[in-house]
Amino acid sequence: MKKKIAKKKISKERAITGKMSFAEVMQKHPEAAEILFQKGMQCVGCPMAMQESLEAGAMAHGINPKKLVEEINKKIKKKKK
Repeated sequence: MKKKIAKKKISKERAITGKMSFAEVMQKHPEAAEILFQKGMQCVGCPMAMQESLEAGAMAHGINPKKLVEEINKKIKKKKK
């Protein structure tokens, strides 16, 4: 049972959250850029935006932050399989 808990904890630590900065997201999961570009968020390459949270950036672009985070995490999970 302890092993299952540990695995869940590790996967949560690797998951993207809305509070993460663009820089942190890009560093940990560069594959997230594809989704961000598809959503019109080309600002991921902007030095100023790299300090902004993913949530704040999504809201500035009129994108639901929760749905964006879910979509990125789904892509990350799919890549790991």
